[in-house]
Amino acid sequence: MTSLFRIQRRLLLALGLAAALLVTPLTQAQAQSGDPIKIGFSMALTGPLGAGGKSALIAMQIWEKDTNAKGGLLGRPVQLVYYDDSTAPAKVPGIYTKLLNVDKVDLVVSSYGTDVIAPAMPIIMRSGKVFISLFGLDVNSKFKYNRYFGIMPAGPDPAVDWSRGFFDLAKEKGLKTVALAGADAEFAQNAVKGARKNAQNDGLDIVYDKSFPPSTADFTPILRAIQSTNPDIIYFGSYPPNSVGIIKAANELGLKAKLVGGGMVGLQFASIMKNLGPGLNGIVNYDFWVPEPTLKFEGVEEFLGKYQAAAAGQGVDPLGHYLPPYAYAYLQVLGQAVETTKSLDDAKLAEYIHATTFNTVVGPVKFGANGEWAQSRALMVQFRGVQPNDLDQFSKSGTRVVLKPDSVKSGTIAFPYKQ
Repeated sequence: MTSLFRIQRRLLLALGLAAALLVTPLTQAQAQSGDPIKIGFSMALTGPLGAGGKSALIAMQIWEKDTNAKGGLLGRPVQLVYYDDSTAPAKVPGIYTKLLNVDKVDLVVSSYGTDVIAPAMPIIMRSGKVFISLFGLDVNSKFKYNRYFGIMPAGPDPAVDWSRGFFDLAKEKGLKTVALAGADAEFAQNAVKGARKNAQNDGLDIVYDKSFPPSTADFTPILRAIQSTNPDIIYFGSYPPNSVGIIKAANELGLKAKLVGGGMVGLQFASIMKNLGPGLNGIVNYDFWVPEPTLKFEGVEEFLGKYQAAAAGQGVDPLGHYLPPYAYAYLQVLGQAVETTKSLDDAKLAEYIHATTFNTVVGPVKFGANGEWAQSRALMVQFRGVQPNDLDQFSKSGTRVVLKPDSVKSGTIAFPYKQ
């Protein structure tokens, strides 16, 4: 009997230990999983900004995966909840209304681009939510919402700071006359408005100042009209299809000016750079991150490695230098605020974000009182030595030399502009 009892006791102990080994990990997983923290947003996955929006989404999904691998936020997993806004401003209010009232998201961030960020603002303001935007130019100047924060290194006066480096170069070279041309869309008009103010502040003579329809495909007549005014400087505010058309027409016409570029979206995308090739040489344009030695922030190269692996074969920007690091960074800011405050309360989050300098893959981020970056780091880069049909060249330093700001300058301007 004693022997049988001992055998039964040992068997029970063994079964108990096995059960404990099975139950303990499950219990810990349950404690970490709980209800997800939902982060809602619209995203331009189709339409004019669709290619950029898709690359932004890949970056955001990398952040989601990285964050959940580390235990999520507040011990809960994070979940991205999103809808395609088709780069159509009219769709945006309905999407954010659904996110807040039907999906019951805990946090919100913006779509990509000024034109689809601004329409969300009234909905967000009524909800009292913190709203971190992705590449919105001067959006909050109209709304003055104290829970708005913009991930774009334009600076405290974004429309003006955006092109300040371009006009600083013009001043350093003693240039006197400027032509301004922008698409009739919110971003481009904001960019040209800032350029106009910089030109006026610097005492430049504005010899041409006109808008063009965003649907414009043939820029030859516009560039002929600009060239007839014989400007020293030509500043463009344009979206990707316009930017490609402008560069091609400039090369066909042999555009004569000493400084050309400025606010052209699209010249940061790998496929467009490869397509335009040597036609880009000499152009000076804004950018936010390029592989120059002055911009090797902690974590950015590791992130780009993950992005490039995830982007392969997806029909998006294979390099991911422009938008993806900032799409990852705006979620870094939000995540760090939640973890540090131990809260999803929007008032607490807004107060913390206003007061804090964040460490991100795009370097330190500090917001000013209006929610824009406290200090501008909008880059002016010049295309140099670009060869035809070579994507790999844009992964190396030297093809996009940083001219401004001086704090991250990697070279001096090749002047004047030549095709």
